[in-house]
Amino acid sequence: MKYLIFSTSLLASATAFADDPHIERVVVFGKQSDLIGESISASEGVIGTGDIAQRPLLRPGEILEFVPGMVVTQHSGSGKANQYFLRGFNLDHGTDFSISLDGMPVNMRTHGHGQGYTDLNFITPEFIQRIDYQKGPYRAMQGDFSVAGSANFSLMSSFDQPFGKLEIGENGFLRTVAATNLAVGESNLAVGGEWQQYDGPWTDIDEDIAKTSAFARFRQATDDSILHITFLGYDNSWNSADQIPLRAVQSGLIDELGSLDPTLGGESNRYSLSVNWQSADWMVNAYAISSELNLFSNFTYFLDNPEAGDQFEQVDDRAIYGGTLTRFHSTTVGDSHVHLTGGLEWRYDDISEVGLYRTNQRVRQSPVRRDSVDEYSVAAFLQVDVDITDNLIGHVDIRHDYLAVDVNSDLSANSGDDSDNITSLKGGLSYILNDAWQAYVNVGQSFHSNDARGAVISIDPATGEAAEPVDLLVRGEG
Repeated sequence: MKYLIFSTSLLASATAFADDPHIERVVVFGKQSDLIGESISASEGVIGTGDIAQRPLLRPGEILEFVPGMVVTQHSGSGKANQYFLRGFNLDHGTDFSISLDGMPVNMRTHGHGQGYTDLNFITPEFIQRIDYQKGPYRAMQGDFSVAGSANFSLMSSFDQPFGKLEIGENGFLRTVAATNLAVGESNLAVGGEWQQYDGPWTDIDEDIAKTSAFARFRQATDDSILHITFLGYDNSWNSADQIPLRAVQSGLIDELGSLDPTLGGESNRYSLSVNWQSADWMVNAYAISSELNLFSNFTYFLDNPEAGDQFEQVDDRAIYGGTLTRFHSTTVGDSHVHLTGGLEWRYDDISEVGLYRTNQRVRQSPVRRDSVDEYSVAAFLQVDVDITDNLIGHVDIRHDYLAVDVNSDLSANSGDDSDNITSLKGGLSYILNDAWQAYVNVGQSFHSNDARGAVISIDPATGEAAEPVDLLVRGEG
């Protein structure tokens, strides 16, 4: 349980009368976004800052549960990426749901813990202005990891007023958030920060979370364009409980909140700088991201190594560079209005180390596999929306992606390069029945990339046996 101790932006008043009967006041917050005539499917929507502010969140990743049908869980430590489920899809840590933040990708390719790894712990919910989500692969602007859907987080450009708040809860929970605006000539600089600690309810460990986040966003508006320059910083360390054997609890060796390996946990950081510029006809964004993760886990305890134990460390250290150029154009063909959205997208993952090590109490014993990877992608996309009549709207989308990888492994047989390309087609129709109802039908293709190491592998580094490589790109349909 968490308690809000103070908030400088919170205003409240109450009046009580002794002779009044006590009637509990229940406030229900509704949400209505009129997307009739704007959305291409019934499974897309917009979440605003007012919705986010009203819901208590235990973890930042739970902000995705605003997406209907999304379930967010955590199975090992508060600093690790969540596990996601959407309408029956087990998305693991983000394999088939694409997430971006003001155009910056959050899903990680060829990651040390898992393909598509999506860590949202760097996000401060109070700094999110809106979330645009789409379930299904129906838009060409969405590429890798978007078979089940996608979501884009938009950050605040300015705050209504400066604020600060302190939250205190059980098990050593302490969190503080503050933000304000600074005038820079006729422009605005929004700045904010978050700090959190938490020990958790565990018997044998303290989570000892030490999370720090920083946010700064410069906004400059002219008569015909808006420029944003955004810095985000995040650093976290934690200890974690993990899955435990039922028989260990039943025998009394540990209780339900106990741990067999009290040295699990990790460290993570993420720093980014992004530039977004938009006019009526153009949108340009570019970004640079630095990301590191050291994650210590132990799923089998003493099964493989009865003496030293089965603890292992997963390492990921990378820089990501990329951007998108988008052009908007509207015209008329006969009596129909046609809206065109076309663009180019590129991304480069410079992975200096992605590795797996055998460890004992967080001390490395021997490497299982250690690689460096260069991963490049370029894409072109076109979306065509046609107002066929006042009530009938159609869209046809096409996207082409090219991905190339170069793997340098500590086992030379597992080094190599590969490339692949894929074309995705999407389309649909919608009909406006009245001011409150619109019917949709859509079909689409998308894809997810596989780990570059799996695309060039020859030998299983754990067993020494021959291994079969996998396809670099895998199609999905919806």
